[in-house]
Amino acid sequence: MAEAHAKGHTYHLVDPSPWPIVGAVGALALTAGLVMFMHEITVWMLVIGLVIIGYTMIMWWRDVIREAEHQGHHTAIVQIGLRYGMLLFIASEVMFFVAWFWAYYNAALFPTVEIGSVWPPKGVVTFNPWDLPFLNTVILLTSSTTVTWAHHALRHGDYRGLKLGLWITVILGVTFSIIQGIEYSEAAFSFSGGIYGSTFFMATGFHGAHVIIGTIFLAVCLVRAYRGHFKPNQHFGLEAAAWYWHFVDVVWIFLFVSIYWWGAGDVLHG
Repeated sequence: MAEAHAKGHTYHLVDPSPWPIVGAVGALALTAGLVMFMHEITVWMLVIGLVIIGYTMIMWWRDVIREAEHQGHHTAIVQIGLRYGMLLFIASEVMFFVAWFWAYYNAALFPTVEIGSVWPPKGVVTFNPWDLPFLNTVILLTSSTTVTWAHHALRHGDYRGLKLGLWITVILGVTFSIIQGIEYSEAAFSFSGGIYGSTFFMATGFHGAHVIIGTIFLAVCLVRAYRGHFKPNQHFGLEAAAWYWHFVDVVWIFLFVSIYWWGAGDVLHG
C-alpha cells in the first residue's frame, strides 16, 4: 500500500519482458515443426518449438508469480483487470472452436456428391459414442466438480481440501489425455483421408491440446498450493485455471454431442 501511495496509483506498470517475443519465436518454430512433421521431413523443428514454449511458460509464470506473491503488484484493481483479460481470452478461444464446429456442421449438414451426399461419408466407420468418448465425458465432468471443490475449499481456508481437489483434477486430466490417445490409435479413419477425418481430428485434437495445457495450468497451481501462495481472498491464479478448465469441459460436451453422438450416424442406426 505504501508503494502504491509512493507511485501515485494502484495499477501495475509491467517491466519490459523478453518472454512475449521468445514465446512468439517458439510458436513459429512449433507451427513450422508441425508442418514439417506432417510432411515427414523432420521432427526436430517441432521439438525445438516445444522446448522454447515450455521454457517461456516456466520463466513467464515465474515472473508473474513473483510480481503477485513477493512484490505485491497485484492490487485489487489489477486483479479486476486480470479477470477481464481472462474472460476476453476465453471469449477468443470460444470463437476459435466455433470455426471448427462451423467446418464440421457445414460438411455434415450439406454433404457433397464427392462424399456420397451422406454424413458420415461412405466408408467411414465412426466411434461408438458410448464407449471411450462417454468415459472421457464422465472423467471431464467429474474433474469440473473436483476443481470447483478445490476452489471452494480455498475460499473457506481448507488447504487440505484445496490440495486434494487439485490432485484429483490433475490425475483426471492426465487420464483423459491417455484415453484420447488410445482412442486415436484405434481410429478407422485418418486426418488426411477426407473431410470427416480432417474436421474430427482438428476439433478433438485442439481440444485435447487445451486439456493438456489446462492440466499443466492446474499442476502449477498445485505446486503453488504446497508453497502457500494462495490466500482465501487472493488467488486469481487458481481462479483463472478453474475458469479455463470449465471452458474445456463445456467445449467437450459440445464435441461429444455434435461429433461423437449426432455425427456418428452409422453407429446410431446400426
